[in-house]
Amino acid sequence: MRSRFSLPFAAARRRPAGGFTLLEILVVLAIMGLLAGLVVTNTEKLFGGAREDIAKIYVRDSLKTPLVRYRIDLGDYPSTSEGLAALITAPGNNDKWRGPYVDVTGGKLPVDPWGQPYEYRYPGVKNAGSYDLYSKGVDRTAETADDIGNW
Repeated sequence: MRSRFSLPFAAARRRPAGGFTLLEILVVLAIMGLLAGLVVTNTEKLFGGAREDIAKIYVRDSLKTPLVRYRIDLGDYPSTSEGLAALITAPGNNDKWRGPYVDVTGGKLPVDPWGQPYEYRYPGVKNAGSYDLYSKGVDRTAETADDIGNW
């Protein structure tokens, strides 16, 4: 049998309801908004350098081996007019060509990180006796200070 005094004691033992106040939630949302704003504004600084690194690796390393293999098979680098396309399809009627020398998707050469084709010329202007291979860089204009080349 229950005592009539048991009810007040049970009510006194209850804990206050847990949870966050509206003010605490607003403070957390404000902090998250500030952090998101910092990430968005600094994204270009973080990934801009990576684009330059990708272009440097491509012009200095990734195409070096295919161009050397082409030179070994045909006796010289592709001319400026033949361009890098000579690494994918045989220039003219040449039985020495053993390509394709570059693995490409869809039969097209990759573009630089800014969506522009890589520039190639042989004989090179900056590399006398060899070839010039470069990206026009972030300004997408050739022969400027931001060009990324194999020189």
